Amino acid sequence: MLKVRPSLLAIGVCMGLGSPLAAEDMDLDLSGFIEPEIRYFIEDGSDPKQDEYNLSLSVDLEVEMLWGRDRQLVINPFGRVDQNDPNRTHVDLREFKYLHVFPNDWEVRVGVDRVFWGVTESIHVIDIINQTDQVENVDDEDALGQPMVKLGIPTDLGLFEFYYLPYSRERTFPSRAGRPRTDFLVDVDNPVFESPAENWNQDFAVRWSQFIGAFDIGVSHFSGTGRDPIFRPTFTGTEVKLTPFYPQIDQSSVDVQATIGPVLYKFEGFSRNEFGERYYAATGGIEYSFYQAFGTQGDLGIVAEYVYDSRGNEEATTPFANDAFLGFRWAQNNEQSATLLVGSLVDVETGAMSIGLEAETRYRQNYFITLEGRFFSNIPDDDLLFSSADDGFMQLRVQRFF
Repeated sequence: MLKVRPSLLAIGVCMGLGSPLAAEDMDLDLSGFIEPEIRYFIEDGSDPKQDEYNLSLSVDLEVEMLWGRDRQLVINPFGRVDQNDPNRTHVDLREFKYLHVFPNDWEVRVGVDRVFWGVTESIHVIDIINQTDQVENVDDEDALGQPMVKLGIPTDLGLFEFYYLPYSRERTFPSRAGRPRTDFLVDVDNPVFESPAENWNQDFAVRWSQFIGAFDIGVSHFSGTGRDPIFRPTFTGTEVKLTPFYPQIDQSSVDVQATIGPVLYKFEGFSRNEFGERYYAATGGIEYSFYQAFGTQGDLGIVAEYVYDSRGNEEATTPFANDAFLGFRWAQNNEQSATLLVGSLVDVETGAMSIGLEAETRYRQNYFITLEGRFFSNIPDDDLLFSSADDGFMQLRVQRFF
C-alpha cells in the first residue's frame, strides 16, 4: 500500500466534490494488484473457436480518501484483457462511493458499491443487490458495481439499511470463443426486461440485521428487477441463441448464522414472487471445525449443506434445485495463510456432480497464488449443467500486490 499526503489527484478530487476541506486534511491510500491468469480446459470445447488454453491479465486498483473519521471516498476500477474472449476483455467500476457518517452514527453511501448478502458456502441464494460478473468465474463470487444510495441506521434493536437502486445492470456472458459457456450463445446485445423502464426501473431494498447471543440474523426485502435472467431460445438467422429476460420480482429473505462451540450453523432462504407466482429456495447446513487437526497447527473444517428450490428440477431456472453439498476446508494457520477448499454438489435425484477445488497461499510479502479447479461428472443431457459439462478446467492466478 502506498500512502500519499497530499497530491494533485487528492486536490483535484476535493475540488471536484466541492469539499470545504483542504487537501492537507486528507489521507490518500493507493493499493491494488496485477494478476496474470492461465486456464487449461481438460476436454475439447463444443465450438471449434474454443481453445484448450487461455491466458488473461487483470488489474485492480483502489483509491481511498479519508477526511477524519466521518468522510470517505473509494474508487475501485477493475479491468481484464483476455486472450480469446472479447467479452471477458472488459473494464468495470467496482466501487465509486462517497461515505458520510453523521454524529448520530447514521451512515450514507452514494455512488457505485458492492453489497453481499448470505452465509452459506455452496450457493448464495439470497444475494440480490449486485449483478454477477459471469465472465470472471463460474462460482458467482464476482460482482459488478451497482449504482445506489444506501442509508444505514444503527439502533439498539439492530442495524437498519435502506437501498435505492436507480439502475440495474445486465449479467456478463462469454462470447463464442469464451469458456466455460453454454452450447447456445447468450444474446447479450438484445436483453428483454419485464419493466417498460428496462434498466432504469427504480429498485428498492431494506435489511435488518442483529447479533442475538450466538446468532447473527438478517431479514431483507428486495423489490425490482431480478438479477437472475431467464433464458428464452430465439432464432437469429439460422442460429439459435439464448435471450436473457429480466423479470420484476419481490423477494423476502432471511439468513442466520450461529457459532456454538466448534460448530457453525448456517441458513439462508427466500420467498420470491415472480410472474404472479410464488416459490421458495433455501440453503442450509453446518461446518464442524477440528482445531489443530492431526497434531498440527492447522484447522480442518467439514462443511455439509443442502440446496432446495420449490420449483424442482423440471421448472427451476437454476441447476441446483435439490442438491447436497459436502466440502472440506483446511487452514494451515501459517505465515503464508495457506488454505485449501474442496467441495462437491450432487443432485439428489440424478446424481449429477459438480466439483470445486481452491488452494491459496501467500508468497513472500507481495504475492498471492491461487490454484482453482472446476469439474463435472455424470451430467444427464436434460440437466442445465449439461452444456457446460465439457468445460472443466484448472486455473492458476498469481496476484502481485502494490
